Amino acid sequence: MATEYEVPSPHEHHLEHVAEHAHGSGDNFAGKIAVMTAIMATVGALFSFQAGSTENAAAMNKNNAAIKKTEAANQWNYYQAKSSRQNLAELAATIPGVDSAKYNAAAERYKSEKEDIRKAAEKLEEESKAWDELSEVKLHQHHRWAQAMTAIQIAISLAAITLLTRKDWLKKISYTAAGASVILGSLAAMHI
Repeated sequence: MATEYEVPSPHEHHLEHVAEHAHGSGDNFAGKIAVMTAIMATVGALFSFQAGSTENAAAMNKNNAAIKKTEAANQWNYYQAKSSRQNLAELAATIPGVDSAKYNAAAERYKSEKEDIRKAAEKLEEESKAWDELSEVKLHQHHRWAQAMTAIQIAISLAAITLLTRKDWLKKISYTAAGASVILGSLAAMHI
């Protein structure tokens, strides 16, 4: 029966040595980075959710603005039709031999109806503008959440590199990026 021998590579030997040394000396560098990375990933997931939510809200508000704009355009078309009928009634009233009182009354009726239609169209345009403004606010908020998400992703990437290189200065940059992410997320939450 043959006995198998495993000959560790120099790389494997080095990794075992580093792991034993780190564990034996109470080095918790990797543990701290791992915990921080998990926290950053959780914060990133929350930022990502908020970014998607505000983007959807911005799209819905933009859609509502478009609907109101279309309704306003329909009202303006209706207004134009009433104007045409008013003009025709006024023209008909000037034709000799026709009942001018009938056409003058029709022209006044169209003129009166146009006023209500104009008010409705202007109200719909104001509603459309309000939906557009709300969409812009949500879109700005979405951009803030996206910036926060980008910063936290950079922080996580730097934390991974820090874990590999064990460079303290990289850890500080990673934590700084995470801090910037939290600031951007706070600005988004405050609608700034």
